[in-house]
Amino acid sequence: MSSPDQARDSGEARPRKIIHIDMDAFYASVEQRDNPDLRGKPLAVGGSAERGVVAAASYEARKFGVRSAMPSVTAKRQCPELIFVKPRFEVYKAVSRQIRDIFAEHTEIIEPLSLDEAYLDVTENLQNIPLATKIATAIRAKILAETGLTASAGISYNKFLAKLASDHRKPNGQFVITPRMGPAFVESLPVGRFHGIGPATTAKFNGLGIFTGLDIRNQTLEFMNANFGKSGAYYYWISRGVDERPVRANGIRKSIGAENTFSNDLTAFDALAAELQPLIEKVWRHCESTGSRGRTVTLKIKFFDFEIITRSRSVPTQVSNRADLERVALDLLRHEMPLPKSVRLLGVSLSALHDEDRVEPQLDLPI
Repeated sequence: MSSPDQARDSGEARPRKIIHIDMDAFYASVEQRDNPDLRGKPLAVGGSAERGVVAAASYEARKFGVRSAMPSVTAKRQCPELIFVKPRFEVYKAVSRQIRDIFAEHTEIIEPLSLDEAYLDVTENLQNIPLATKIATAIRAKILAETGLTASAGISYNKFLAKLASDHRKPNGQFVITPRMGPAFVESLPVGRFHGIGPATTAKFNGLGIFTGLDIRNQTLEFMNANFGKSGAYYYWISRGVDERPVRANGIRKSIGAENTFSNDLTAFDALAAELQPLIEKVWRHCESTGSRGRTVTLKIKFFDFEIITRSRSVPTQVSNRADLERVALDLLRHEMPLPKSVRLLGVSLSALHDEDRVEPQLDLPI
């Protein structure tokens, strides 16, 4: 990441105009749109079986604490009236294409994050609209008119703040964070609210006595690099409201992964296999939402003494369903048993990615 001072020295004359569009409870809202009987009711998209996971929850369900990636049995316990519907990814993809077409009326610089959210750089835009707020309002209005769905928007001068802003007025709202507001807005933000900082990193920050953006800002760059490695500089700058990452049109992601640090170290295969399930679900949900498929599955194991090992397996054709991803991941874990010491973190990732449109017909995996 280049220094923001370098960017300013290079003659950057004015702030960028970045919009983050995020559809409101996308999968669940599509289901409620298409089935009037589901409207106004707590709804979860996903499997209701014992090992099922919530892929998306309606706002009615969220009032009961139901969230995506939550085990279905937990969701049902928290909301006994919860209705489960199976996902229809082909429908979601078709709606997503409609939404992308609306984005393209305003800019060619579109960075999709999933089916339901994207960054847009509208600093220079196709309709020569001077205010990014007006562009965001027009996009949201057209999405509603053409799809019957609501979207929220965040507008700011960089990606980090635009994404924070889109969460600020959800659902069906928009919020602007101006260059003058940016640093102060981040100051009071709990570190757990920073996009990309999960529970384990939040706990690490808190263990160092760092709880807010202001606390991060009070640290030196050397301290951040020493404690957070390659992410240290990123955290250092975003705590100052600075994020020079460009909006990358049609950016190619090299891998999709998820990991989790346990509250207690684990050794038994069954316990570790159970902890892998939500990680597999998260990776596969991202594959479905982006249309990506991969050939290489990697298992990451961090032991209690922080030693890390990875084990990978590549298959002849793309992994085309969740069951095959689970089968390869569990086989990699099984091959390491018994483990020499207890485990504090597991991770799983899928790489050698290709767009789904180029995926070959799936063959049986040679496991």
